[in-house]
Order: sequence, then C-alpha cells, then structure tokens
Amino acid sequence: MIDKHRMTEHAMDLIRIDSLSRMEKEVALKLESEMKDLRAECFYDEAWEKVGGNVGNLIVRMEGNKRSAPPLLLSAHMDTVGPGEGIKPRVENGIMKSDGTTILGSDDKSGLAVIVEVMRTLKEKNLPHGDIEVAFTICEEVGLLGAKHIDIKKFKAKQGIVLDSSTPARLVLRCPSAAKMEFLVHGLEAHAGLCPENGISAIEIASRAIAQMKLGRIDDITTANIGIIEGGRATNIVPNLVRVVGEARSHSEEQLESQVSHMRGCFHDTVSKYEVTLHDDLSVDGVTYTARLDEKIERSYDRMDVPLTSTPARLVTDAVKNLGYSITPHTSGGGCDANYFNRMGVECVNLGTGMYELHTVNEYLVLEEFYRAAEIVLEAVRLNTVNGG
Repeated sequence: MIDKHRMTEHAMDLIRIDSLSRMEKEVALKLESEMKDLRAECFYDEAWEKVGGNVGNLIVRMEGNKRSAPPLLLSAHMDTVGPGEGIKPRVENGIMKSDGTTILGSDDKSGLAVIVEVMRTLKEKNLPHGDIEVAFTICEEVGLLGAKHIDIKKFKAKQGIVLDSSTPARLVLRCPSAAKMEFLVHGLEAHAGLCPENGISAIEIASRAIAQMKLGRIDDITTANIGIIEGGRATNIVPNLVRVVGEARSHSEEQLESQVSHMRGCFHDTVSKYEVTLHDDLSVDGVTYTARLDEKIERSYDRMDVPLTSTPARLVTDAVKNLGYSITPHTSGGGCDANYFNRMGVECVNLGTGMYELHTVNEYLVLEEFYRAAEIVLEAVRLNTVNGG
C-alpha cells in the first residue's frame, strides 16, 4: 500500500539537506510544508532557545477520521552527526549509501521518511485512523535535547512509536540511563624547555587519571567512555588547563552511580598528588602551587523499560504478526527520544528502520527493511483504530 519509490526518493531528498544538531531549520521547513499539504496542523515549540539552535521541535497534528480511536504519537529526530554536510546518497542493489566521505544520515532521516509516507498513505487511501500526533525533534544526537525540552502537554496521545533504531526485526523496549561528566584540570604554566620542573602539566594529570579508569564495556548493562580531550597551547609550554568530557550508561541506577563515582575518583586522586614549590631571590620558603579540579556531572537522561504487554508494544508486535514478519524484544545500549517521552508519561517503543553502521562513513540503509518499517507503522495505526475505536 505504501509507495516504495516515493519513500526512497523522499528519504534521499531529506538526506541531501544538511541538518547537523542545532542546524535543523531547513529540513524542518521541508517537513512542515509536506505536513501542511496533508492539511495537518503544524507549529514549533521553543526548545531552540534552550539548546542554542536555529529551530524548535516541529509538532504536527493530523486530525483523525475516526474520532473514537485514541491518538497515536509518531516521532523521529531531524538532526544528524558529522561528517554530515554535502551528503550524496545513492542506491545500489537495494542498499542506500553515501559516497563514503560522509555519513549517510539515515539516522534519522529514514525515520522521518517512514512517518511522512505513513501519513501520506493514510490521507491518499482515506484509511480510518485516529488523530496522528508527530514530534519531529531537534538535537537528539547531542543528548536528546529536543525531547528533553519538548512541551509534552501539547500532545494528547498516551502511547507512541519512535522510529530511531536499526532493524525492524527488533523492538527496543529498554534503554539505559546516562550521565555526562566534564572535568577541568588546572595545572601551572612553565617553559617546557627552560624550566619544566616549575610547571604542573594538566595534560599529564588527565592522562594518568584516564589511564586508571575502567572504560568501554564495564559489564552486561554498563558502559563508559571518554570522548573529548582539549588542552594545551604550544609544544614549548607546560599546559595549565585541559578539558575532558566523558559519559557512563547503565540499565542499573546503582551501577551507573558506581561508575560515575569511579571516574570522578580517578581524577580527584590523581589531581591531589600534583604540586610544585617555586623559589625566588626574595622568598626563603617559596610558594607552593597545587593542581586543582573543576567538575560538572549531570544526568543526560533516565532509562526506559517498557513492558512487552504495553499498548505500543502490542500494537507493533500484533502488526508484525499480521504482516507475516517476525520481531524480538531488544535491550539497547543507547538512548533515544523515547527515554524522555516515557518519563513524561507517553509510553513509547522504538522501532528500527533498517539503518546500520551508524555514526560512520560506512552507514547504510537496507531498503527492504526501510519499507517494512513503514508497513508495520501503517498496520499499527490500523490496529490502534480498530482496537481503540
């Protein structure tokens, strides 16, 4: 029932529009125009002011033709990671790829295209449905910031489907909590060739702290990573400042707290060991300088744990069964906008769209799975109408 050719061309059109995080306005305007062509109500929220972007979340409501059916939320994010400018998508043998110099951007342009195709099909075929509410979000890739700042009171739906995972053969029901950590290590400048002993190297301190950390896969449900290190001004200056940014994720609040404590402890213990005493002709005792640490620890998002018996999970699994496909419940190591939607009282699951090798120049989209995702969502809308109405 869906138009596969139109879906493919639409996804490629969206992919060609640059939309790095905080720069989603152009793709948002295209989606707004397409939604208005379907006589849907569109407006933007003020999330852009809170995240420093150029546009807010695009919120859409397409009125249903069966008023007794409950509203359903559909969502995908508009932003992409880098390198994500000047993307040139191409299709070969049922696979969509970039030219290899950039990401593809199917994360999450494929999700956007699925939602638009479902809504177009509902309208063109005059299929029965309740209200369809859509959240096209911003800044998902930099901490789910669009979903974090969305005004959930704008939505009537109490269940929904997020399109932002890999294969539609898995239904993401569980995602971890995550914490972000930023450490500023302060040392002491000195000439690296003439008197390095008079300095305290912030880079050395950070390196030793990181070397003590347990990183990567901590256990089956916990991960940790150091992702950004910035510091130093020249090779002949002992660096007096370095910035280190990392994260930890876990499906257990206790284990997340333990990992964050461990990473903080590595920095605090290492910083405490560094000091230097400087003497000059006028000072008998000298002046002692110590390294110091500033830190900022914040919760990125809370975990989601949606029961397989929940309404959105049953809609998807029943739709898959009706279509003759198969699907298994999945626990993810990554967060998604559904983390925030669930926390705000809108029960959501996350369905894949056929995208793989995400956040790399090797990213690709399996078109058969891409089309399957749209078929599943369309059938879930039908079931929501029949069962709910």
